[in-house]
Amino acid sequence: MELKTKIHAEEGKQELVITREFDLPLELLFKAYVEPEIVEQWMGTKVLKLENKKHGSYQFETTDPKGNKHGFNGTIHEFTPNQNITRTFEMENTPFPVQLEFLEFEELSENTSKLRMHVIYKSVAHRDQILQLPFAQGINIAHNRLQNFFNTSK
Repeated sequence: MELKTKIHAEEGKQELVITREFDLPLELLFKAYVEPEIVEQWMGTKVLKLENKKHGSYQFETTDPKGNKHGFNGTIHEFTPNQNITRTFEMENTPFPVQLEFLEFEELSENTSKLRMHVIYKSVAHRDQILQLPFAQGINIAHNRLQNFFNTSK
């Protein structure tokens, strides 16, 4: 089965471009990234902090099936409602360095929208390590939950 979330990884580059079209109005797609209660639902994580503003920050925590807690955090560098979020992303207590994420939100029609994430890693090797993980399946599953969250809450 083809994944709806597309990941483009150009050989030899330290970046990924992730795109996904949603059957959601632009405002709802953007809301899914900025409302803590909604983020928790589709990401399957606990939102400890989410300051949606320039120079704001965020902190998430997830618990794996064995009960181990994993933290994620970052700083928001740019925040324009319904248009874009530029932020750093760090997985705490892992060998992965901080990455830079440019999220762009685009209206395709009254009821459809598109997310484009341009993610830059410290090196090609770090990007390739991420791709060795079940990253593509994981982000596709999360995006499916995001879509379904709004479909079931109507």
